Amino acid sequence: MPLLPGAATLGVLGGGQLGRMFVHAAQALGYRCVVLDPDAASPAGAVAQDHLKADYLDAAALEELARRCDAITTEFENVPARALEQLARTRVVAPGASAVAICQDRAREKAHFDASGVACAPYAVLRAPADLAAVPDALLPGILKTARLGYDGKGQRRVADRAQLAAAFDELGRVDCVLEQMLPLALELSVLVVRGAGGEVVTYPVQQNLHRDGILAVTEVPAPDVDAALQAQARRSAAAIATGMGYVGVLCVEFFVLKDGRLVVNEMAPRPHNSGHYTMNACDLSQFEMQVRAMAGLPLREPRLHSPVVMLNLLGDLWFDATGRERAPDWAGVLALPGAELHLYGKAQARPGRKMGHLNVIGATAEEAREHARRACALLGLPDTW
Repeated sequence: MPLLPGAATLGVLGGGQLGRMFVHAAQALGYRCVVLDPDAASPAGAVAQDHLKADYLDAAALEELARRCDAITTEFENVPARALEQLARTRVVAPGASAVAICQDRAREKAHFDASGVACAPYAVLRAPADLAAVPDALLPGILKTARLGYDGKGQRRVADRAQLAAAFDELGRVDCVLEQMLPLALELSVLVVRGAGGEVVTYPVQQNLHRDGILAVTEVPAPDVDAALQAQARRSAAAIATGMGYVGVLCVEFFVLKDGRLVVNEMAPRPHNSGHYTMNACDLSQFEMQVRAMAGLPLREPRLHSPVVMLNLLGDLWFDATGRERAPDWAGVLALPGAELHLYGKAQARPGRKMGHLNVIGATAEEAREHARRACALLGLPDTW
């Protein structure tokens, strides 16, 4: 039976900005929300009806979360799978622990891509120094990534030869790693796929992304440089990956398009995603409402993109001038632009590199959205070319 709006309570493990936007979407449908997060000043905890301030493996806190909630989700991929397993004994948990565990480990993730029939970059799993000698020559130059706890470019090293590979493996602490062959990239895409407990699957339009220093900077939808056939392939591949895990909820699958036109999968995130924030203003159903629908057993309908959009990621650097002194970004100027929709995350302190918010700029045409987004970049001091 579905958990109907206005008659159930939904829980969130994690109190960051994704949890905050999930809570807003759930509350708009009439659900009560409980957040479990150790940070007393967490953005999601500030807006939920209840905030349990405890560690994610605190057994008593998890028991209390289960007691108060009818279904529970997670807002970040590194929540301990054991916590999800404990909650799933008595409550609906989406996504489930087994799927999250795959996403938490690059080696298991790559194996799942292979099993799903979706091409990824050639790779090798390195678990000990002895594995270095067995690395095929074809994988160099490559990118060495820690198997766990890597995000936004962290836990990664580019390596040109075996000497650099050995040094990087030592530098990363000799933990389990995945070495990926460096491929000639043309551009980056992502696809949001939503799967319900009954196996129904819907996908959002393909998103074209630009990263700077390993952090997402710009997302454009419709993807301007990707033909219809490749977009359809990306959506089919994302659906196959989600179905193969028995996934329930919103899953973001990231892809590379190579210079020869081939599509390869890069990684996935078991949650709503930074590149999907455009859905809050450009689609009839946001990714956060979709997460609510999937975990509550409500109908999943194919989302509709009603406006072309450019999403700009807003990092804490915007709150500082070139000399490092704090400043206030020109929000008044930005909000005067046609189609500009500002979303700040309620974080008390800005820091360089910290995700503070995002700006969605919608337009009647893609050209109009891009033009006004570039004007916003000029007002904020962001690069205006992509």
